[in-house]
Amino acid sequence: MGDPKGFMKYPREGPKRKPVELRVLDWKEMYEPISEDKLKVQGARCMDCGVPFCQGNTGCPVVNLIPEWNDLVYRGRWKDALKALHTTNNFPEFTGRLCPAPCEGACVLGINEDPVSIRILEWNIIDRGFDEGLVTPIMPVVNTGKTVAIVGSGPAGLAAAQQLARAGHRVTLFEKSDRIGGLLRYGIPDFKMEKWVIDRRLEQMKLEGVEFKTGVAVGRDITGEQLRAQFDAVGLTMGAEQPRELPIPGRELKGVHLAMEFLTQQNRRTSGLPVTDDPITAKGKRVVIIGGGDTGSDCLGTAHRQGCVEAHQFELLPEPPPQRAGSTPWPLWPMQLRTSHAHEEGCDRQWSVSTTKFTGHNGHVTKLHANRVAFENGKFTPVPSSDFDMNADLVLLAMGFTGPVKNGLLDSLGVKYDQRGAVSVDETFMTNLDGVFAGGDTKRGASLIVWAIAEGRKMATGIHQYLQAGKSAKAAVK
Repeated sequence: MGDPKGFMKYPREGPKRKPVELRVLDWKEMYEPISEDKLKVQGARCMDCGVPFCQGNTGCPVVNLIPEWNDLVYRGRWKDALKALHTTNNFPEFTGRLCPAPCEGACVLGINEDPVSIRILEWNIIDRGFDEGLVTPIMPVVNTGKTVAIVGSGPAGLAAAQQLARAGHRVTLFEKSDRIGGLLRYGIPDFKMEKWVIDRRLEQMKLEGVEFKTGVAVGRDITGEQLRAQFDAVGLTMGAEQPRELPIPGRELKGVHLAMEFLTQQNRRTSGLPVTDDPITAKGKRVVIIGGGDTGSDCLGTAHRQGCVEAHQFELLPEPPPQRAGSTPWPLWPMQLRTSHAHEEGCDRQWSVSTTKFTGHNGHVTKLHANRVAFENGKFTPVPSSDFDMNADLVLLAMGFTGPVKNGLLDSLGVKYDQRGAVSVDETFMTNLDGVFAGGDTKRGASLIVWAIAEGRKMATGIHQYLQAGKSAKAAVK
């Protein structure tokens, strides 16, 4: 490393958020820029640790060359750092902004000090690369004449499409929504990632030969069997969009919504697009968010910017410890209490709460009823005499996802599922159907963006090997 004692000399400095009172006034990204000198210092903190756990499967599913580009940033070799970054990751601008950074949880320095600020270095390498015009199309050397359909335009589908196009295949990517990006487009609020970040990468992919078809719901507008008959291979990357429901009395009341209904509407508004469904807004309302994960945090930040009068967030699980729990030792992702950007903006957070019913007036929710629970021997049991209720005008269900939506394309195709309900594949990422592959959350279940990119790349490798062997899904359906 450039400065072998850098980790001893310099403190960690991560991305700095804009002041709360300013950032809640708009939908712009909430981080302030950091100087090049400070980034070089952060690169200098990377140790000559021998075995960099940050880039193994525990730390980074795409196996980023983290020590290499940390050192290159320290030396001011930004172009080389960009080349190293793109070697393993198609979209570091997505992971740099949105990934929770398991690499930092696995950083060797993190055993007894603050870990290296890996994510902010990744983010600044790629943004500098775009700003300086260094991110250009990578055109295929050969044209194989083979055709591939990718279904779903989230990070897994985008990564697979780009890899396959660069390998010389003709790739068509189908998206049911009106714009490309999946949950990157309509699930992630702009204050975490503005949508021009997606659009600039799509321009590169278009020049590389990827064809995008929006507003096409495969399984409805075109069948899976028709795709198999038209393309040499099909990749399924529709994500894991089946939401976890809360089947309790009063769920049908107006004002009780799934998180993605709420977030999608606001993302459309922010982009200047029409909202065709009944408008959902937190403006002037008492909001309760059920679910303590990233989606719940996104709902909270959105509610603040819409002008809620108060916000509460309930989590069924117990409150995590303030420091790394003993059950998740290094280099595992640490189970510990985290305060997100949205929590800084104001929130009543409560743990070990189970919602039992909703009641309302004139068909609209006005009150949430719940009790405290204890988690013992893997089970939740109500705490005696702990019942309480709370006034609520808007309830958002952000309890995660149970897997891919099966009703429609997947069931009609006849793919097999694993024990978790995700699409089952072999070591090449091919399903039980010849020429039909699956990757990302469709194959893995709801997971991190970095896993989606890694799986999209691996699925693309499986498809490429299949096509190189002279096989075709067209032959399989004849």
